[in-house]
Amino acid sequence: MFERYFCEGSEDKPKIDFNPHKNIFEITGNSFPEESSKFFIPLIQWLEVYTLNPNEQTHLIFRLDYFNSLSGKFIYEILFTLQKVLQTGKKINISWYFNADDTFIEEKGEEFKSAIEIPFELVQIQ
Repeated sequence: MFERYFCEGSEDKPKIDFNPHKNIFEITGNSFPEESSKFFIPLIQWLEVYTLNPNEQTHLIFRLDYFNSLSGKFIYEILFTLQKVLQTGKKINISWYFNADDTFIEEKGEEFKSAIEIPFELVQIQ
């Protein structure tokens, strides 16, 4: 089975825990790293390989408090890469969590949802 991709979060980098053994891929925290490419490209490369032989079910969870526009571009790239899972006949779904008073994160989730074909659930947190 494919190995887990894990990156501990920090003040400006999200925690990334993509665990194929549990079928849960999670991105949590803030995302505005100084060197976004250096941070996200290895993750996207990992996903490219994963999509060649994905699990029967993959669940991607976003719990972002804040992200900048460059991180947003990489989120799009992550989503478009993961759409390849659908082409294998396997299942994938996304849960996008946002605080009730955070219209920025909610609206961005709606934008991402409308841009892809993966089942995408917006989940409001009180």
